[in-house]
Amino acid sequence: MNTVSQYISQLRTDFTKGELNEQMLEKTPDLQFEKWMNEAVKSEVTEVQAFNLSTVDAHHKPSSRILYLREFKNNEYCFFTNYQSRKGEQIFTNPHVCMLFFWPELQRQIRIEGVVARKEDADKSDDYFNSRPEESKIGAWSSPQSKVIKGREELLTLLEQNTEQFKDKKIPRPDFWGGYIVKAHYYEFWQGRMSRLHDRMIYTLQDNKWKIERLAP
Repeated sequence: MNTVSQYISQLRTDFTKGELNEQMLEKTPDLQFEKWMNEAVKSEVTEVQAFNLSTVDAHHKPSSRILYLREFKNNEYCFFTNYQSRKGEQIFTNPHVCMLFFWPELQRQIRIEGVVARKEDADKSDDYFNSRPEESKIGAWSSPQSKVIKGREELLTLLEQNTEQFKDKKIPRPDFWGGYIVKAHYYEFWQGRMSRLHDRMIYTLQDNKWKIERLAP
């Protein structure tokens, strides 16, 4: 066993920052998510809006990456990305996805499973794109996301070309870039506890009603 493996095999953290029980839960998971998000914001959690999105391709192989949550309400969660990216292609093939928020400062996780689709209102994607910094707008036009390129020079050349193309112009949203909405049907709220006896509370959508249950840690 190498030194790093020996080191990480001995790492231990006891979880003592909170608890979660049935009496503490909101009646619906969207309200519980909002409650925990508010607490995370107040606690100044680093990159509080960041989550891991897992998708599955046509061959049932999973893929994960970190994205930013931009909107949420009524059990719907919005993010923006390139439709032609790897995740965009996998979403087109299989719309079932999983989102995972991890806030170590609070020793909490939230796992959300649902079905994702492109945001129907193109104006909303336009509004968000227009709110981005100019450099990010040019970057969206310049990156053939997830495609193989010869080197960084190719990317910088595309950036230079697009910078010149849109000089002194309003930069429009590319038709290959926009929003997605995840419609949730399952949540797990995880609170770390001592001795690895964590609290795991789940909400499952059944007949348009949310069923609340506890899972063993």
